[in-house]
Amino acid sequence: MNALVDQLRHRLVVSCQAYPGEPMRDPDTMRRVALATARGGAAGIRAQGLADIAAIREAVDLPLIGLWKDGDDDVFITPTLEHALAVADAGAHVVALDGTSRPRPDGRTLAETIAAVHERTGALVMADCSTFDEGVAAAAAGADLVGTTLSGYTAYTTKGDGPDLDLVARLAAAIDVPVVAEGRIHTPEQAAQALRAGGWTVVVGTAITHPSTITGWFASAVEEAASCR
Repeated sequence: MNALVDQLRHRLVVSCQAYPGEPMRDPDTMRRVALATARGGAAGIRAQGLADIAAIREAVDLPLIGLWKDGDDDVFITPTLEHALAVADAGAHVVALDGTSRPRPDGRTLAETIAAVHERTGALVMADCSTFDEGVAAAAAGADLVGTTLSGYTAYTTKGDGPDLDLVARLAAAIDVPVVAEGRIHTPEQAAQALRAGGWTVVVGTAITHPSTITGWFASAVEEAASCR
């Protein structure tokens, strides 16, 4: 598994996800998207949902970070140990889960959940965090990777226009665990900045694999330009 983490060092991971109700919300579609990003140079894939994970694991020979979004509570990214075990069973090499300080729905601590995943599956664990303190605590709890994924997506953090490069840099300087730069990385330059800030690897999703959002960016720019003519 150390070799797997090494494969991601200074490389791009692409998050292949579609929201419920969207035309692309289909495991085979996400499998094809993952294949396309692999052809483009992705070193790893991040995927959501058991069916998507299984389909992508079978088709793509790259490190696979898997998660399961479930529920309406604050903690919904692989919220319980049962979710985490299912993600590993579906084929994820790395189980991504909520690594914030918020209570987990099953009452387990983050450390208990990570330990159980390690002991019962052998998979690695990526903790999706939103603050510096959470990232440090997740590393201490045994997480194999710590991500900045949830910065700006918790009630106690502020959402900026771009990635939280300061958080990436602070965590990279403070912990020995690889830091995954993720969240609002919308341009190649921002991805490069995240790596220069100290990211072990960079995860990009929306800007590559979410055509509805990308189309919206272009449509808004065109409409704004038209209104100024």
